[in-house]
Amino acid sequence: MAHMQTTIAPRGNIIANFFESIFNGLMAISEANSRVREIEHLNAKSDEQLANMGLRRTDIARHVFRDRLFM
Repeated sequence: MAHMQTTIAPRGNIIANFFESIFNGLMAISEANSRVREIEHLNAKSDEQLANMGLRRTDIARHVFRDRLFM
């Protein structure tokens, strides 16, 4: 005779999960917007100003996303 056991993982609070996912999405959007503004701000600077900051124009995106990207 074979014995079989089925375990169902608890789903948690569906409503809380729904609102948590909305909150996480809104946070991602707001964070992305602030990064885009920072990129635009740095792009508006002259190459000389960027050099004084230790940046090259080609490194602006890498600089802005340095905590998210591991390049």
